[in-house]
Amino acid sequence: MPENPVQNVTFPSNGSTAHGYLAVPESGRGPGVVVIQEWWGLTDHIAQVTDRFAAEGFVALAPDLYGGATTHDAGEARRLMEQMPVDGAARDLAGALDFLLEHPAVTSDTAGVVGFCMGGAFVLRLAAQEGPRVGAAVPFYGLPGPDTDYSGLTAAVLGHYGEEDTSVPLDAVHAAAARIEEQSGVTPDIRVYPAGHAFVNDAGAGHEPESAALAWDRTLEFLRSRLS
Repeated sequence: MPENPVQNVTFPSNGSTAHGYLAVPESGRGPGVVVIQEWWGLTDHIAQVTDRFAAEGFVALAPDLYGGATTHDAGEARRLMEQMPVDGAARDLAGALDFLLEHPAVTSDTAGVVGFCMGGAFVLRLAAQEGPRVGAAVPFYGLPGPDTDYSGLTAAVLGHYGEEDTSVPLDAVHAAAARIEEQSGVTPDIRVYPAGHAFVNDAGAGHEPESAALAWDRTLEFLRSRLS
């Protein structure tokens, strides 16, 4: 079977030019999904996740929020994340959403947004920021700050979290879900797994294959039902 067509792309964003990794299904068309990186950057793992979405029939775009920088060192990852202006990154992601929804291969009127760790937090920020342009929001083990305004969120939300995750405790997850429902009227579907943080990342020590496979299957079903 031939590989999915992939390409590095550029697009206007935040008054400048942003970069990303685009994967298109073999059919040449499909619903659009934005894939948002962990704090490590746009790594091979995130590119592989983007490819996996394309293999399942989605046009998937992973924006590069660090301008090409990647790391496997937690201290350096924290530095890169802290140096990245949150508002600027959110505008970069809005540019990625523009690019994707205007792409001739994309068949959906709204996009799905999937993100991991830091990217999971940006999923909820972007859904609240962009309203009906985001049809499905899937955060994996990430939350924005507790003062986030979710009043603009209209997307269906499916969240994946580990019950052993000390960096994103379940109390905070359920508090965020209640805030989303109170402010937007959307009731998030929160799924909890017998795992810790970053359980989907098969390049990391926290990988839990069974939980990762279940979360992946649930995500595909969710995206297909919301973006058809």
